[in-house]
Amino acid sequence: MEQKDRKSELVRLQDQILRCRSCREIFGFEPHPIVQGSCNAKIMQISQAPSKTVHETGRPFNDASGRRLRGEWYRISDEDFYNPDHFYIVSMAHCYPGKAPGGGDRRPPGICSERWLLREMELVDNEIYIIIGGVAAAFFFPREKMTSLAFENRQINGKPAYVLPHPSPLNIKWFRDYPEFTEKRIFEVQKEVYRVLGISP
Repeated sequence: MEQKDRKSELVRLQDQILRCRSCREIFGFEPHPIVQGSCNAKIMQISQAPSKTVHETGRPFNDASGRRLRGEWYRISDEDFYNPDHFYIVSMAHCYPGKAPGGGDRRPPGICSERWLLREMELVDNEIYIIIGGVAAAFFFPREKMTSLAFENRQINGKPAYVLPHPSPLNIKWFRDYPEFTEKRIFEVQKEVYRVLGISP
């Protein structure tokens, strides 16, 4: 597909996503779809779902997890992270799904990834994928453990893919159990982010 066709098709798709309210009854509140990125984004970052803070502000990863992701892991500026030609920031669900009865957020409805995400992946001409969190990892690499995926270079659609645990403060036990991730592995991913974006260390 020609670039101008991909661009116009993605813009149409994003408009449909922004107008989607299919999960209103499931959530019990007004959904707020989040869309960020262009068809030329070099990195497609796929996580679980927006947080309540993102739901309220309309800006992806505008929360404690995002600050850790940008500042400690990628070590890039907000300007680079939110540049639509740098990152296509998307989730398995485009909306905050609400709180689960037992604590934490609900799992994202499967309808969102089936209806929107797979089509977005077809229209974005990215160089690499970064997959964040167990829910997103399980979608692309079913029956594989995060403890292995987080330390391995993988591929999705023939492109390099890197799996990260969720940077949420609630995930602190995982980081304590696997200190080699923050001591070594994240710097390998960071180096790839710099390479793709043309950023000097």
